[in-house]
Amino acid sequence: MKEIEMESWDRREIYEFFSALSDPFYSLTFRLDVTGLRAYCRRRGISFYYSLVYLVTQAVNRTDAFLYTVRDGKVFRLDRREPSFTDRHPGEKYFHIVTLPCCGTMEEFCAAAAERSRAQQRFIDPAAESPALIYLSSLPWLDLTSLTNERDTDPDDAIPRVSWGKYTEADGRVTLGLSVEVTHRFVDGADVGAFAQTLEELIAAL
Repeated sequence: MKEIEMESWDRREIYEFFSALSDPFYSLTFRLDVTGLRAYCRRRGISFYYSLVYLVTQAVNRTDAFLYTVRDGKVFRLDRREPSFTDRHPGEKYFHIVTLPCCGTMEEFCAAAAERSRAQQRFIDPAAESPALIYLSSLPWLDLTSLTNERDTDPDDAIPRVSWGKYTEADGRVTLGLSVEVTHRFVDGADVGAFAQTLEELIAAL
């Protein structure tokens, strides 16, 4: 993690402008083609959900604007973010939140995520929480067209929130709605576009 020198930071004026707002957050939703990802997961026998958590995390960590955070009034650039995602034990009514490092291959991450989720008996592990996370969730019952997340009224909250709905098929392609919620202090529309392009490229490379 590296502290940003504000006097020479090229984003300082934009950061200060949006810092003056009581609600500097925005969200948007776009369609993501996951045809190749679903086929890959079926061939390998791995979880589509955990795989998309892995790929979203990789795309976030390759998009510079998503790595900034505020701590004690100072701006820092994180080395990387880690996923914190919702999951449910089979047959249970309520979900829990799983947090673990995103490392290794996608298959290795899927195995580690499944093991961590199975072993977790609490709703959340507070010791695993930090400002260096990405909050991820899925609503597999709905074709997602928009979404906002709950949050404290903390303008220094810079944790990206990424959610998606169920995938749908049309004309031989499989797509889903993917929502991204960020702070405009650090992330512009062009940055969300870069994230989306990186995610598409990671899926295409499977």
